[in-house]
Amino acid sequence: MAKYRDACNSGKFVVSGEIGPPKGTDADGMIHDIDLLKDMVDGLNVTDNQSAVMRLGSMAVSHEIVSRGGDAIYQMTCRDRNRLALQNDLLSAHFLGLRNVLCLTGDHVSVGDHKDAKEVYDFESVQLIQCVKKLNEGFDWAGNELGGGTDFYIGAVVTPESDPLEPQKLKFEKKVEAGAQFFQTQAVYDMDNFERFMDYARGVTQGKDVKIMAGLVVLTSVGMAKYMNKFVPGVFVPDNLIEEMASVSKEDAMQKGMEICARHIKLLKEKDVCDGVHIMAIGKEEIVPDILKMADLV
Repeated sequence: MAKYRDACNSGKFVVSGEIGPPKGTDADGMIHDIDLLKDMVDGLNVTDNQSAVMRLGSMAVSHEIVSRGGDAIYQMTCRDRNRLALQNDLLSAHFLGLRNVLCLTGDHVSVGDHKDAKEVYDFESVQLIQCVKKLNEGFDWAGNELGGGTDFYIGAVVTPESDPLEPQKLKFEKKVEAGAQFFQTQAVYDMDNFERFMDYARGVTQGKDVKIMAGLVVLTSVGMAKYMNKFVPGVFVPDNLIEEMASVSKEDAMQKGMEICARHIKLLKEKDVCDGVHIMAIGKEEIVPDILKMADLV
């Protein structure tokens, strides 16, 4: 299954969604979301203990997506594993049929639900990208030859709204050099600012086959927008969008957030700003099909 990679290489406007594993073994809701979205998007991200909250494993959920006919984007963070465990999991994921991996450093445990957990961070995201590239070439991190290499499509993240932006630019350039083949950005809301970032990014990736997808988190309330501005680093919701969200009743706020998301998708596609979008509905996955219809992508 190479649906996501094929979509990226085809030149089409790529669309991915996201599946958040449950905190527990009751997976009925998650499986419903997988079946709802697997044929409507090119790939489905599976978060890995997102926000340092312990959940069902990304590898198991990614395998479930593949077994149900979808294509999974297996997220892997460096927070919880050393280099032996990271490579072990990557080989295991490949054995289970996973072919896309998104390499992340991982949120600090202080934001999660196991604040006394010991962090590992044996690698960070750039080293993990380098490691996956070596596995693809048939060697482990220590240089030992493998009895069969991997074939992962290597992904990374970037935060275009980060302030200051220079450290993000440096990390972006390192990730491109390390071997990242696609990027999904953290949430962007200021489309003019994102266009400026993309002008820079296209310069860095010129001559390289690197795809960049805009990350879009669907706003569901004014409170959510203000919370993100105050507490989520690297995310900025402009005042005009907050005012637009505030212009409708609480009952209509989600619909307004969906309209904003669809409008941004159409703008990015029509202006050829980036190579696609990654839609994050965060617990409201059932609204993604309607957003895609509103954006004329269905």
